[in-house]
Amino acid sequence: MQKGKLYLIPTSLGSDDLASVIPAQVFKLINEIDHYIVENIKSAAKFLKLAGLKKPLKELTFYLLTKDTNPDEYSSYLDEAINGHNIGLLSEAGAPCIADPGAVIAALAHEKKIRVIPLSGPSSIIMALMASGLNGQNFAFIGYLPIDQKARREKLKELERKIRLENQSQIFIEAPHRNDKLFNEILETCSSELKLSVSKNLTMVDEFIRTETISIWKKHRTEFGKNPVIFILGK
Repeated sequence: MQKGKLYLIPTSLGSDDLASVIPAQVFKLINEIDHYIVENIKSAAKFLKLAGLKKPLKELTFYLLTKDTNPDEYSSYLDEAINGHNIGLLSEAGAPCIADPGAVIAALAHEKKIRVIPLSGPSSIIMALMASGLNGQNFAFIGYLPIDQKARREKLKELERKIRLENQSQIFIEAPHRNDKLFNEILETCSSELKLSVSKNLTMVDEFIRTETISIWKKHRTEFGKNPVIFILGK
């Protein structure tokens, strides 16, 4: 029996106007898959409906993949692929497996010799880097910086050293309710000539993308509120 495939299906970054951010291939594919690995069933169901799902949701099987999921369950999520059925892996927002727990499923699929097929779609990390004007040939995604203030400032200084030595753009994120606190700490910690790019609500009607030196940001401080934000430091 031929094995099914694991499709990495991108979702929107928040906009309900899917046609402007999701390729047509995705709209066709979702009506050919009955098994989905998702972070949240409610938001996954909303996306599938907006994307034109024709069959009733009750005919689909959802497997939850969250920080609370027992890793011993991961293997069973791919049983249907072993049995010849395709499986879709949905991110909560944007591209699966990038700053996303889905990477463990993709790795497991490779171990089981299940073909992994990534589909094109929005990735906030890549889109922010594209628009930043900072080095896109040498960059690193750090994820979250330490919560402890002293450790966080030490990490920022470490990132600054990498920027100076390697011209490596440093990309990181923060929990939305701490965006403004992190922004201000960057301004207080990093050298004035360093550049900071901030991208907020990418692909949304209120999208904000701006790259300035730290010294300019200090003169024009901005509040980003509880919105999805990507921070990039570079030179």
